[in-house]
Amino acid sequence: MQTTLRPDLAVRLRHAVTRTARRLRQEALVGLTPSQGAVLSTVEDYGPLTPSELAQRERVQRPTVARMLASLEERGLVQRAPDPADRRSALISLTPAGRALLDAARTRKAAYLARRLEELNDEERATLDRAAAILEALLEGDRA
Repeated sequence: MQTTLRPDLAVRLRHAVTRTARRLRQEALVGLTPSQGAVLSTVEDYGPLTPSELAQRERVQRPTVARMLASLEERGLVQRAPDPADRRSALISLTPAGRALLDAARTRKAAYLARRLEELNDEERATLDRAAAILEALLEGDRA
């Protein structure tokens, strides 16, 4: 039996997910903007990348990426190496400090969320466990 979709469910869910993501970003990347954190994560996931590839993946203009990279490089979080395929370009990769910052940020986010989950009762945690599974399937497009 299928129930009727509540008209405000999508709005409420979007709002809750957005606020949760914002709060986790605030908890994690002290001293970095959300955009800088996203760039570090993209370089970790797909690097080494040229600045143009990074701009394309982040869906921003090349000058925007250039400014962010200059700041991240100054802080020792990313490094440039010559691109063997194109001597006019460079490949951007994480430094050990950049990787450590991302690892620490993930640890802080998980710890924050774990503390908040401890405030819930078993039934509420079980509900969130089921909701997480549903969201994962929804985002993967694998509704079974």
